[in-house]
Amino acid sequence: MSTAILTGQPVPGSSLESDLRTLGFEVRAATDAADAETLLAAVPADQRVAVVDARFVGHVHALRLGLTDPRFEAAAIPGAVTARPAARPALARALRTACDDAPNGSVVVGIVADRVAELLDTDLHRPELGELVAVVPRDPQARNESRQAVASVDDEAIRLRTAVKSRDGFFTTYCVSPYSRYLARWCARRGLTPNQVTTASLVTALIAAGCAATGTRAGFVAAGLLLLFSFVLDCTDGQLARYSLQYSTLGAWLDATFDRAKEYAYYAGLALGAARNGDDVWALALGAMVLQTCRHVVDFSFNEANADSTAAGAGPTAALSGKLDSVGWTVWLRRMIVLPIGERWAMIAVLTALTTPRITFYVLLIGCAFAACYTTAGRVLRSVTRKAQRTERAAAALADLTDSGPLARACASLLGRLPAKPPFGSRLLVALPGAVLLVAAARTADYGSWWPVLAAALYVLTSGAAVALPLKGALDWLVPPVLRAAEYGTVLILAAKADVNGALPAAFGLVAAVAYHHYDTVYRIRGNAGAPPHWLVRAIGGHDGRTLLVTVLAVLLAAEDFKVALTALAVAVALVVLFESIRYWVTAHRRGAPAVHDEGEPA
Repeated sequence: MSTAILTGQPVPGSSLESDLRTLGFEVRAATDAADAETLLAAVPADQRVAVVDARFVGHVHALRLGLTDPRFEAAAIPGAVTARPAARPALARALRTACDDAPNGSVVVGIVADRVAELLDTDLHRPELGELVAVVPRDPQARNESRQAVASVDDEAIRLRTAVKSRDGFFTTYCVSPYSRYLARWCARRGLTPNQVTTASLVTALIAAGCAATGTRAGFVAAGLLLLFSFVLDCTDGQLARYSLQYSTLGAWLDATFDRAKEYAYYAGLALGAARNGDDVWALALGAMVLQTCRHVVDFSFNEANADSTAAGAGPTAALSGKLDSVGWTVWLRRMIVLPIGERWAMIAVLTALTTPRITFYVLLIGCAFAACYTTAGRVLRSVTRKAQRTERAAAALADLTDSGPLARACASLLGRLPAKPPFGSRLLVALPGAVLLVAAARTADYGSWWPVLAAALYVLTSGAAVALPLKGALDWLVPPVLRAAEYGTVLILAAKADVNGALPAAFGLVAAVAYHHYDTVYRIRGNAGAPPHWLVRAIGGHDGRTLLVTVLAVLLAAEDFKVALTALAVAVALVVLFESIRYWVTAHRRGAPAVHDEGEPA
């Protein structure tokens, strides 16, 4: 329960008290400044407190934005300020100072809540209200004008409009959001939470994967329709979170994690459905997952590397991008060709219903490859033309994203004295040769050959050398995706070389388990929680240890036994990673970790 302290008795005819109660606040009125301090001290320390001027006039949604957003420890709008438990001491000090300034202990003169906001010595969030009204009128005429301004603006319409993500893909913006926002409001009025809608989206996608696995035309059509409905629910959960301000750490993690689980489970369903018709497309399914995951790692690495970097200017590439964004049609074209989740899922759904899994994967691979080349090329150009100085925090985030295990870390310690000037100043030039040789050896050598093992040993050395110094070079953000592509690609190729029934599905499971770990690392970094614990990385070997192990298993085991080993490794990695991930996020949620909500690029 939250508590709102009014600085005096509400003006007759004001709906302020009922509005605050609608938002879940217990309302208490202070008779003077000293009483306001007393009421604040009486509220349990683990509760949110708001201080609201009794003369406040404004929209309910303005109060909601200013006083109930769980992402911020302290927030304020004109005439009201709020603090969560961590900011309560600062609120108490600020209120005490404001009370000392008030003549004769009165709370009538001056806007005390605004004074508290000015004095609050912690980060203070001030939401953009736009057309919403939030004022403290000083006389009856101003109050009457303010009430008329409130009546002239439909805050529910604004609330619905702002529930939609400000930046999204063409398909989502024009084909889903126009009606999914109303579904979000329907869910809110029935007490449903974003996490429940997220779970419903996951269940729907898993049913779609099951329909695709039947291998029948009716099953494929049903799968396509259910996948689209799953995406509608996926949009709805975020819109519901924005509509009702139900943000949470756990919810952000579930939304991001389930998106990947839904898409990759659907790939597996398509592969199973094709197998029922005698067509083996597991290599294509695994290739699509590898390509999509590497695309995401490129996005994450680039964003982390440049999140807090400094540079003299934006650079010519960024300037050109800004010019293109000023032309309406180019904005939507550029958003579509990167094949964000809305366009991608719509394409997959239509192709599933009308064609075969093989054609679906071919088109998906071609589209994702083009999108990957387009986005990566643009980011490379930005990096080499914009002389940015990257921070230690950015370098640490990139090092965490590499997922280096004990072997690579040991090599990093031994090889840490490599010259820091170009070409070795670019960590990418150290990591890339080993990764390319590893994939080339796996591709050209016969199954059971020792060449991939030797290449994997070299890969361990080069990947270790790449992280021996901070990843601060212009293109060092490419190191994590290069390592991801090398590890995943090696597993795919060796499983295909084994040429036994079940090897590729086992490899699919292994890559899915490892990819989950890598996504989990990203979401922890985004939530400012740091990377997963070192014991977890050591337990699953790091990218270097897993890669070397898989190449050794391919030499020592017959193809049939290699399939079993891949399956066992996939299960072991999945169990360890899932246990630690679920434990961490549930614990963080229970401890009241700051709520987050991703408004970034469409995935």
